[in-house]
Amino acid sequence: FHDATPVTSENSYTTSVDVTRAGPDDGRGGPAGRGRRPKVHLAGWTIGRFASGRSADESRRLDRHDRGMTDKSMTRRLLSPRAPRSARVGDDRSGASGSAVVSSTRGRRRLPAALILLSVVPLIAGAVRLGELAGGAAITPENARFFAAPLPVVAHIVCVGLYSVLGAFQFAADLRRRRPGLHRAAGWLLIPCGLVAAVTGLWMTLFYPRPAGDGDLLAVFRLVFGTFMVVSILLGVAAIRRRRLARHRVWMIRGYAIGLGAGTQVLTHLPWFLFFGVPGEFTRALLVGAGWVINLAVAEWFIRRRPVRSPRPLTGLPDARLSS
Repeated sequence: FHDATPVTSENSYTTSVDVTRAGPDDGRGGPAGRGRRPKVHLAGWTIGRFASGRSADESRRLDRHDRGMTDKSMTRRLLSPRAPRSARVGDDRSGASGSAVVSSTRGRRRLPAALILLSVVPLIAGAVRLGELAGGAAITPENARFFAAPLPVVAHIVCVGLYSVLGAFQFAADLRRRRPGLHRAAGWLLIPCGLVAAVTGLWMTLFYPRPAGDGDLLAVFRLVFGTFMVVSILLGVAAIRRRRLARHRVWMIRGYAIGLGAGTQVLTHLPWFLFFGVPGEFTRALLVGAGWVINLAVAEWFIRRRPVRSPRPLTGLPDARLSS
């Protein structure tokens, strides 16, 4: 830098210094490249503008023009016509995000309906059993144990029905968010229902006479999964009392998966009946156990899956306050 000559602007009381780069004359009484010379900002004034003899208003207009020309992408955006909303990248991302949110919301609403649909056949079978006990149906070797001690089976059917249907709505995210009080009230009703369903199932396994086709392996499966259901519900209750919501959610999902095992067992038995007929003792035990295993596997996948993050929309224009 050279030729630093102090001058005084006629429209300003501030003395400025014209700092320019050496170069050939540009035909206007000054060196070439004056529009791009460096600027020094001091106390809110631009030193190097007033030395050219321009007025303060003109210098400010040119300074704004220089700042606008520093960023080429900004210049193109200002000079080109505004693109329609459908052609913008940010709006494409927003549209994809909106589609993902809508799809996720529909999936959450369909989940309770799917769980209730899975419980339809066991609910119908339980209603038929209650009708037999209430209407005094003929006693056969298959139902004699229920007439001998009806209280456990009645409590089991009623509690499993409530646990299956009411528990399905606990998976509705909208209900948990908008009606948290209703979610808690339903949860405190589901806890005794689940415990009674599991305990009565264990009692019937231990003390009811075994019907034809039920062997030792099936009894072991019922004892193991029934006990695991009781433990899951109790651990879920302990977690919510300590305000550990994530742990509570995990254990209650596992308990519900076991309680819904009868619905999946219908699906595991149906293909065997269609293609091979009545299963034997060992095959029946495997088909019943497969229903519980499938439910627990789906529950673990549901627990461990990572939530889908919607893409962030693009930010607006780059910051125009750039120093040259």
